[in-house]
Amino acid sequence: MHKLETLKIILIAVGVLIIIVFNAWLFTDKEPDLLDVPQTKQAEKPVPDFSAFENVKKRKAAFFSYLKPEVEKQNEYLLTLRHYIQTLQRQLSSGKTLNEEDSERVAWLVKEYRITKDLMLPEQLEALLLKIDILPADLVMAQAANESAWGTSRFAQQGYNFFGLWCFKRGCGFVPAERNEGAAHEVAKFPNLSRATYTYMRNLNRHYAYKELRQIRARLRKNQLPITGYALAEGLLNYSERGAAYVEELQSMINFNQEYMAE
Repeated sequence: MHKLETLKIILIAVGVLIIIVFNAWLFTDKEPDLLDVPQTKQAEKPVPDFSAFENVKKRKAAFFSYLKPEVEKQNEYLLTLRHYIQTLQRQLSSGKTLNEEDSERVAWLVKEYRITKDLMLPEQLEALLLKIDILPADLVMAQAANESAWGTSRFAQQGYNFFGLWCFKRGCGFVPAERNEGAAHEVAKFPNLSRATYTYMRNLNRHYAYKELRQIRARLRKNQLPITGYALAEGLLNYSERGAAYVEELQSMINFNQEYMAE
């Protein structure tokens, strides 16, 4: 019996370690220094007190209404980057070379989205297209609702962190009340909603843990099928230690809240 309890403790510890490793790269203190992160007008306004809504339907409507413009803005930005990369691809195909400004921008994108520098330029551009693409608003908002308890968590209310993102520099965010002994992570704090949403979407688009999400999206795009949150949720097994149960919960939230998300 004693051996079984010891084994159970070891397995739990290993599980926690795996989650910490997966999240270790979820947030970086380095701010984008070449391309301007798009920002909505409401980005720096205080987060609404969603707990003040006693009516659940009104709370959901207010929550999605608050987040949706930001998600759409970030997706517009991602599409702009995709079109830019595709323009460069056409330029190379016609035998032209990149000017100094374009070369600098590509180098920044390669670093920002963690593309292997050893690749030749055409392969780098192709790799960037796989990572730089939209994330459906219903998926983003369902995750935000799930991770922030519908915007009522102190991390969302005080630091615009609706997505459960961690950071690893002392003082970079909030110290979780239930942090395991010996753990060094904090829950990241952001200056505004735009920065938080940009960071979250960049993480899904570049982190090795979400490679499957990007592959699902690429297949849908190749087959000219809608890129849906329900489909991409299948690639988020590593976002939570709950694995498949977490994915199923997100998909259920997406299906159940379509009427509020569409408003």
